[in-house]
Formats: sequence, structure tokens, C-alpha cells
Amino acid sequence: MEQKTKVAAEKGKQEIVITREFDLPLELLFKAYEEPELVEQWMGTKVVKLENRIHGGYRFETSHNGTVVFSANGTIHEFIPNKKITRTFEMENSPFPVQLEYLEFEKLTDERSKLTMHIVFKSVAFRNQLLQMPFAQGINMAHNRLQEIAKKQIIQQ
Repeated sequence: MEQKTKVAAEKGKQEIVITREFDLPLELLFKAYEEPELVEQWMGTKVVKLENRIHGGYRFETSHNGTVVFSANGTIHEFIPNKKITRTFEMENSPFPVQLEYLEFEKLTDERSKLTMHIVFKSVAFRNQLLQMPFAQGINMAHNRLQEIAKKQIIQQ
């Protein structure tokens, strides 16, 4: 199956750039990152907190059999509707330090849009460690779900 979400990691750099074009209007793509109910659906995690504003924060938790198996949180540093979200991302109870994420949303046509995520890690080693995990497959699957769920929003309108 084709990986529609592209993950680029330049050798020796402590960053990755993730790009994905969606068959969705820009406003709907952004809404999928802005509305807790939609985030929960496509990420497959519980949104405990999502404050979409400068100096706001968020917290996500994934449980299995009543036990939290994954939690992440961060601070939102920049929030420009339909354009940009700049935030930190911290996976709790993991060896990974906080990373910085720049999410940019771009209108391609009235029905197509693009997401570019620029993620900066504390070191090349931490970036490489993440890339050894099934990270690219996971984000591609999540973005595929985002596409499907958001398409249903269009149909229901």
C-alpha cells in the first residue's frame, strides 16, 4: 500500500519533515486538528485537554483494559486558524525528550489541502531512535483515518 504521508529525514539533522496532501478543503483539514471529537476519532486516543490558543495546552491518553498505555502533552505556542499550529510534544514515561512541532496548513484548491509538519528533536540520536520505530507507518495510518473521517463530515453537511 502506498504511503501517502511522506516522512523526510536528512542525514545528520535532528529534524524530520512530514508532508501529506489531503482530498479535503483546508478548513476541514484544520478542523481535524482543532476539534477534540475529530482528533479522538482519527488519532484513536482520548483528548483529555485541547486549548487551541497561544499558551494553551493539550493532553492525549490511550488506554487498554482500563490502564493508560500512552500519554502525551504539550503547550501550544502559536495558533493561527487554517494556517499554523506551533507546539511542543512530550511522550510521557518514555526516553524521548520534548520535541518542537511546526504544523502548517496550505490550501491547494477548493477541495485539496496540504499539511507540512516540521519536527525538531533534541538530538539526531533521538530522531533516529524514533525513525527506527514504525513511526512512518503509524502516521500514515492516522492520516488515512483523518481523510476518511473528515470525508464523512463533508457527506453529512
